[in-house]
Amino acid sequence: MLLTISTTMPSARDLGFLLHKHPDRYQRFSLAFGEGHVFYPEASDDRCSAALLVDVDPIRLTRGRRGTVYTQQHYVSDRPYVASSFLSVAIAQIYGTALGGRCDSHPELAAQRLPLEVQLPVVPCGTEDEIIGDLFEPLGYDVELKRLELASAGATPEASRYCSLALTAEVRLADLLTHLYVLLPVLDDDKHYWVGADEVDKLLRRGAGWLETHPARDAITRRYLRRRRPLVLDALAKLAEADESGTTVDEPVERNQDERYRSLHQQRLGAVLAALRGTAARSVLDLGCGEGRLLELLRAEPQFERITGVDASSRVLSRAARRLRLDTATTVERERLQLLHGALTYRDDRLSGHDAAAVVEVVEHLDQERLSAFSEVIFGHTRPTTIVLTTPNREYNALFDEPRELRHRDHRFEWTRTEFRGWVETISARYGYSATVLPVGPEHPEHGPPSQMAVFNLAGKETAA
Repeated sequence: MLLTISTTMPSARDLGFLLHKHPDRYQRFSLAFGEGHVFYPEASDDRCSAALLVDVDPIRLTRGRRGTVYTQQHYVSDRPYVASSFLSVAIAQIYGTALGGRCDSHPELAAQRLPLEVQLPVVPCGTEDEIIGDLFEPLGYDVELKRLELASAGATPEASRYCSLALTAEVRLADLLTHLYVLLPVLDDDKHYWVGADEVDKLLRRGAGWLETHPARDAITRRYLRRRRPLVLDALAKLAEADESGTTVDEPVERNQDERYRSLHQQRLGAVLAALRGTAARSVLDLGCGEGRLLELLRAEPQFERITGVDASSRVLSRAARRLRLDTATTVERERLQLLHGALTYRDDRLSGHDAAAVVEVVEHLDQERLSAFSEVIFGHTRPTTIVLTTPNREYNALFDEPRELRHRDHRFEWTRTEFRGWVETISARYGYSATVLPVGPEHPEHGPPSQMAVFNLAGKETAA
């Protein structure tokens, strides 16, 4: 398997300092499952490329000791050429100092975001290419992939489960290596060694600063820990605790969960978007917008001429700006979509004048005594014609592998279906709205849907598009 890292930064040969591998030298390293080789296919001041070739010994794999080296049943497999946990181990062993972010000779370079390119000739991608983008794009990478074809003598080539992958980004080298270290085994959905409790600590250490807010955090954690439920639940709880933004982890490992289906969060966003599409709204507020996943969907809809995202966390808004690439947006695009720092329990005249508002999994993060202030601000003062609000259904929590009273440790409360309908009716009567309550996600005959949605319409106002 081959990993090539290239840069076009000024004095590009300084990549050798960062990797602690001299561009003019070929180096070989012994690994538990074969050998690693580092060499530079090109090394000029304009462009420099470092290649890490991992030569996996298939015979050694079949004779390896269980728990230390992956034991294959057959000599012929894809392990010698497909990027996997073998490559992660090689990165840690051969590029360990760079992975840790150390460069004593050029410390300022190690801390700098650099133009970096990655080439991986063969990565597993199953039958769906999108998973690669789901893993790398939220981290700021441009992803290019090409599905590889398999062909035998006299046969028509057919698409395989493998792709070639190219990543480009301006990123610290240490961060790039860390992302590859964690995500390559996730992409392969396998590991060549035993996964125990120490893997949780490793994941938290390597994922610090990015994994806790990654949109695919739950899926990454499950795959990295080989779906060992006690380890997964422990890791998710610790990641949620580290997430200062309050991002909801409301999809614990569920019985019969199938990753081929859209996640609950995707279904929720789809339901909210559909409700907004069905109105005459031209301007939309996303209250508690987080890192901008709904904003991304709203921006793709020509119907919405003005879009505003609001969040109480400036850190989260910075991530949303990166996700939406506002730094490279045109003036017209910036005028159409803006981000505001603000609380939802205080009047804010900047929020007035919008036709519709979305409040997606937000109210449960408020103290219940603050709900009246929230209601007065949104329904009484801001007063958009349509408000679409979602929140978890507490009854559904009984269906998770480890039932809990609240779905997330940052939730202050969660409503049952009856409690939610009661609140919706009270708010509608108090502020002059009519409302419809709808399920979100698959409904259980006893416990109902995982999430519930209310669509409020201001009485006497046009709502249909």
